[in-house]
Amino acid sequence: MNRLYWQTFGEGDRDLVLLHGWGLNAEVWRYIAARLAPHFRLHLVDLPGYGRSQDFGPMSLEEMADIVLAAAPEKAAWLGWSLGGLVASQIALVAPDRVDALITVASSPCFAAQDEWPGIRPEVLHGFEHQLSEDFQRTVERFLALQTLGSESARQDARMLKAVVLDQPMPAVEVLNGGLEILRQVDLRQPMRQLTMPFLRIYGALDGLVPRRVAGLLDIIWPDSSSRVMEKAAHAPFVSHPDAFCEEIMRFLVTN
Repeated sequence: MNRLYWQTFGEGDRDLVLLHGWGLNAEVWRYIAARLAPHFRLHLVDLPGYGRSQDFGPMSLEEMADIVLAAAPEKAAWLGWSLGGLVASQIALVAPDRVDALITVASSPCFAAQDEWPGIRPEVLHGFEHQLSEDFQRTVERFLALQTLGSESARQDARMLKAVVLDQPMPAVEVLNGGLEILRQVDLRQPMRQLTMPFLRIYGALDGLVPRRVAGLLDIIWPDSSSRVMEKAAHAPFVSHPDAFCEEIMRFLVTN
């Protein structure tokens, strides 16, 4: 049986599931877990195929969401960063009764740039896929550097993310390529209009992967959701600005 890495701790009586992004693992949350643990029962997950959840091959967004949901508490708030935001959003779509609040961080319902939609250019995603087969570790490190580019603490943040990656088992190239395929193909802009649970979107003003313009466009498409753009933050605002980030999370979940 394939095993999903899942760690639960914290002193609160409300469940909060945290889902990491592409190439990484649940250790990215260690910066903020100590701040949130007194208030929530935290669930830190290595997505299927990533980190300590090594027994899984590449899969679709739907398959990944089903596996994570099967291990989750009956009802929880869900927080997903980047690719993890897509997984949390898919869970909210297929099991809305099990999601009492949704938070996406530096995430987009459609990561790929399209005609009037800002995002990652398709050739960039194709380039990463090609480079993974040639120089696996350097490609992952380059992607991590992109995630922090522009923030005042970019070098320190990139070192922290790199340490998180290297401290746990690396995903297989096939799993990473499967994740890139999700980022390239998935578009949840229309399906997510039907969500009715409290929904907060957090962005970094300097994010080079999910441009801040996405926040304003989704404010129009999803008027019942709310957004926050963190100034001087890039793609990992919980790393560069942990205190301000946790204040946003606390403020939202205390009132929803």
